[in-house]
Amino acid sequence: MNDSTRIKVSVNKNACCAYGLCAEICPDVYKLDDNGIAYVESELVPEGMEELAREGAAACPQLAITVTEIDD
Repeated sequence: MNDSTRIKVSVNKNACCAYGLCAEICPDVYKLDDNGIAYVESELVPEGMEELAREGAAACPQLAITVTEIDD
């Protein structure tokens, strides 16, 4: 992986069980609705936030977050 590799993330809201670990780890990417269900305001992860976004996704016990690498 090089520095120009960008990622996008998506949340399967039906699979999310509101643990909130993703938002704890990376609150700039993952948000929680009033029920504690995770969502993202933008699938494209801001530059420089890729590592934290990956950690947040990996922390999801339900595997409800998909991380996809995209080419610039």
